[in-house]
Amino acid sequence: MSQGKQPPTPPTPPTGPPDPDAGHPRLEEARMWNVVSYLISGPVMFGGIGWALDRWLEYGFFVPVGILAGMAVSLYLVWFRYGTQQ
Repeated sequence: MSQGKQPPTPPTPPTGPPDPDAGHPRLEEARMWNVVSYLISGPVMFGGIGWALDRWLEYGFFVPVGILAGMAVSLYLVWFRYGTQQ
């Protein structure tokens, strides 16, 4: 101790409230259904917006563009939310 070395400090406990879902047996199933809902709702919502734009502007290409954009956004959200966890 005379050389300036300090003893190691114990790890600090996590702050904040405990996670109520930690270790829940159906958590993985709930995450799976969340992914499915993202993958369905993205193309449906963006395709609906494309359909509305088609009807309003009298064009015929907004529906497929909206569906493809919805797929891209929903895949990005799934990757961002569930694919980046360690």
